[in-house]
Amino acid sequence: MITYSGDVPVEDFCDFKKIEFEFGGRDAVLVCPGEAIATRKWLLKTEYFGAYAELEVEMLKRGWHVAYLQNINRWGLDEDMDAKKAFAEHLHKKYGLYKKCVPVGMSAGGLHAIKLAAKYPEMVSALYLDAPALNLLSILNFSGSCAGNESFREEILKALNLTLSELISYRDHPLDKLPALVAHRIPVILVYGKADKTCPFHENGALLVKAYEGMGIDLAVYGKEGCGHHPHGLEDPAPIIDFLTKHAE
Repeated sequence: MITYSGDVPVEDFCDFKKIEFEFGGRDAVLVCPGEAIATRKWLLKTEYFGAYAELEVEMLKRGWHVAYLQNINRWGLDEDMDAKKAFAEHLHKKYGLYKKCVPVGMSAGGLHAIKLAAKYPEMVSALYLDAPALNLLSILNFSGSCAGNESFREEILKALNLTLSELISYRDHPLDKLPALVAHRIPVILVYGKADKTCPFHENGALLVKAYEGMGIDLAVYGKEGCGHHPHGLEDPAPIIDFLTKHAE
């Protein structure tokens, strides 16, 4: 049985115990299931902790933990991947959680999840990606298919310390990490809105589907009719729950 003696919850998270602490100078969160049902399995929300948390609640009810570590920014710096690796090791040593987790990557969080799995495949059992950002040129509307996204330009260039010219030749997009996911045979469940104009599927998630085609890697894809970038998740989360449960270790 996993215990949390000495840890004082700051507040509840959907009626579950939430432990807040500092790790490596960053805000960190661990949400715990009831001790009687607690398992060693856990989700790592890579960005936007608390947003569209229906799946996290369902997994907590099944004995999973949910964790989050603050990022420097939401655009996938290597330092953030390294910090998550150290965070996972900490959770394993202190609480006995599995060395492998399931990153939950929504929107820009999908960018983090893919980069994390590519750099540290040994800590990832599967990925849940929801309207993931794989191509920053798409997010900045270089193709003209997602008008309005230009508002991200200053944020992204500043976050990555790039000029617009340098971004054009940038080769550290999540899409550039797909060969590593394929090589390590990382299972993925992918959810997207068919009317998404922020991370259009044909310029983002479809790149992962193409990379996985014919490779014999477990991939489940769910497109939502008439849905834009939000809301994330499925109305019935059972397929996501079943997929993640199948691959958890």
